[in-house]
Amino acid sequence: MISVNNVSVDFSAHPLFSDVSFVINPTDKIALVGKNGAGKSTLLKILAGSQSPTSGSISIPSGCSVGYLPQQMRISDDTTIIEETRKAFRQRFEMKEELESLNVKLSEITNFEGKEYERLLERIGFLTERLSMEGDASVEAEIEKTLIGLGFQRTDFERPTSEFSGGWRMRVELAKILLQRPDVLLLDEPTNHLDIESIQWLEQFLISKAKAVVLVSHDRAFLDNISKRTIEISCGNIYDYKVNYSSFKKLREERLEQQRRAYDNQQKLIAETKEFIERFRYQATKAIQVQSRIKQLEKIVPIQVDEVDNSRLRLKFPPAPRSGDYPLIVEGLRKDYGDHNVFSDVEFTLERGEKVAFVGKNGEGKSTLVKCIMNQIPFEGTLKVGHNVKIGYFAQNQAQLLDENLTVFETIDNVATGDMRTKVKDILGAFMFGGESSEKYVKVLSGGEKTRLAMIKLLLEPVNLLILDEPTNHLDIQTKDILKEAIRDFDGTVIVVSHDRDFLDGLVEKVYEFGGGKVRENLGGIYDFLQKKRIENLSELEINGRSNSDGKESASNSSPSSEVKSAGKLSYEEQKERDRQLRKLEKTVKDKEKSIEKFEEKITFLESRLAQGDSSSEILNDYEKTKHELEQEMEEWEKAQLELDDFRDSF
Repeated sequence: MISVNNVSVDFSAHPLFSDVSFVINPTDKIALVGKNGAGKSTLLKILAGSQSPTSGSISIPSGCSVGYLPQQMRISDDTTIIEETRKAFRQRFEMKEELESLNVKLSEITNFEGKEYERLLERIGFLTERLSMEGDASVEAEIEKTLIGLGFQRTDFERPTSEFSGGWRMRVELAKILLQRPDVLLLDEPTNHLDIESIQWLEQFLISKAKAVVLVSHDRAFLDNISKRTIEISCGNIYDYKVNYSSFKKLREERLEQQRRAYDNQQKLIAETKEFIERFRYQATKAIQVQSRIKQLEKIVPIQVDEVDNSRLRLKFPPAPRSGDYPLIVEGLRKDYGDHNVFSDVEFTLERGEKVAFVGKNGEGKSTLVKCIMNQIPFEGTLKVGHNVKIGYFAQNQAQLLDENLTVFETIDNVATGDMRTKVKDILGAFMFGGESSEKYVKVLSGGEKTRLAMIKLLLEPVNLLILDEPTNHLDIQTKDILKEAIRDFDGTVIVVSHDRDFLDGLVEKVYEFGGGKVRENLGGIYDFLQKKRIENLSELEINGRSNSDGKESASNSSPSSEVKSAGKLSYEEQKERDRQLRKLEKTVKDKEKSIEKFEEKITFLESRLAQGDSSSEILNDYEKTKHELEQEMEEWEKAQLELDDFRDSF
């Protein structure tokens, strides 16, 4: 569908990637991976048409629609949430208005035999058919379903967008893109501004309703559940794997091992050749052989091992000054915004050296409590910071607070003091900003690079209480692992606000659950907490923790999906039969997807044969037959998917 042909991108005469070629097929679910700065976001921009490559081309068929959600957007609007979201259907609403206008004209016409009457009827017929095909009647229902899926309440719909934070407004932009149902979805870190419940909804949407998807994300579970194909950008090259992320990691390690062996063999050959040349360089009887070896050496194309080019982040927090035994004591804490109570009666005590997590749905007060600890907002109750406690605070928007007009070096040099000023270049090198990278302006850095730069500022002074609010946003998976290890080795006290279950696993020994205006303490790690609650993931916890104002359980309280009817309202036999039918429908959809994948692989093979000049009648007939079979299988898959969606919606 979209063809990338020998695309290269250079920044300041340095190649980001070279001669990249691949094809995005109609049902591909592609995970685009690579370290921060490898060029993932740049490639998405090129696919979206918002940036041009240095060389090469992108071929997009006429009529193919592309939806693009960048990591960061400058959002400026003065409408309500619902009005802004309706803009996704602007063309449809314009057709509806035109149809209404034409119907008025039709009612006023008196000459039923003139050309104007014929033109009116023809245009009305066209518009009526288009609106019918696009399901005009379901527009409002689709908007509501999408906004609620992305975490909005119905009471939010008529509120001005200006009342919402940038993260929530990004959700509106995501909703608009999803509602347009483009042929290709390009999503750059879509989960950064979502809580786990919304992530789960988006995951199901992309699996069941999206067409082709190219996804950049550092959420392992999200990538695994969606992707069927993984494209890695590494050292200016791309590697295309027809597997999901977890399988890709295994195959990647095998590839690297092969590269290492080939590299070692080549180095051995080069060393032996050089030794031969040096030993016999001045012997006349060996002159021909020496010249032959010299030519042989010149023709060798160096084998590059991807890991050799990957600078490694060295992250270690400075030793923590000793604090009192209890760095933080909270008693009867309460916070209200007007008539809205965020939380009340919050009580807990942190002991020196503890590492804890704040978890819960967005808007339940995690960041609010952090701001109370930092004394950034007023509150009721007692919050005591212990003796000799020095707090290091990493806010959600820390990377966005950087001055984009400064260079990387200037950013750190301006805040470094004392002996640290003599070590700025060493510190930057440890964070993969060595050499010319330190002279880059902040505005050209990727999201992950900005997060790393903001993290450096946190390390300039020793602290003993680290408060990290969503520190992994924009960080690649390797850097997240390094950050996790550094926090684990830190000998001070840590509070981590995060939705990333994989990041929290093995890091924290206590979990504070935010929800329903309360903060509940749970001993043990994140999986101890989940097991105790008898749930599979944090999303279910967040849903089960909510209740209606009348004290009754909310409709979403009983299931991971708000669209599924509570099992408690069904008899055992009814529930058993429902589950059986659901498994059957899901199996049908999966079987169809596997069949489609096989047909696509066969078409790719046949196209390569045709490209090589093999245009025999047998190949051509097989090609046409396979294309027809693929179309039939696609139709059957769509029917099966609709049947599955309808079944889910009925409960």
